[in-house]
Amino acid sequence: MLCVRERKTKGERIMDEDHMNGMTDMSPSPIAATGASPKMAGDMMHHHPMMHMAFFWGKNGEILFPGWPGTNSGMYALVLIFVFFLAFLVEFLSHSNFARKRSGPLAVGLVQTLVHTLRAGLAYMLMLAVMSFNGGVFLVAVAGHALGFLVFGTWIFKKPPPPLAGDKSSDRSPMICA
Repeated sequence: MLCVRERKTKGERIMDEDHMNGMTDMSPSPIAATGASPKMAGDMMHHHPMMHMAFFWGKNGEILFPGWPGTNSGMYALVLIFVFFLAFLVEFLSHSNFARKRSGPLAVGLVQTLVHTLRAGLAYMLMLAVMSFNGGVFLVAVAGHALGFLVFGTWIFKKPPPPLAGDKSSDRSPMICA
């Protein structure tokens, strides 16, 4: 009786071990799933950069879209400006009231729903940008939220609300002791 031993690659041995332990992978191969030719599938497998699981400092990476910003310093600066503006815009939408008081309840509800949906979508996009774990993106997102809150969420740039009727303490200076 003749025994023929097959030489298996490391991946085939691991797959056999997983199969032996009851862990079968029923998903199709990347070639079958995408319908790509073997050369295209090989190019796709080697194209994806490593995903960071801790903060890193640098301009090389992908943020939100494939290949953006890449290795270009100018594009990285554009990403930082975009993320800052996105966070600032989320704060603007969070603290703005676009509903007209004289409009009907249906119109007010639709406008509020539209603004809420837009704000939620932009906030999720911002979250995905921060999940790139790029330290610069994280810092500009926080700075955009902070400046947006300062401008739209505090009374520094707004006229303070009128005092409530019957509230005699509202016209006193906070430094005057009673």
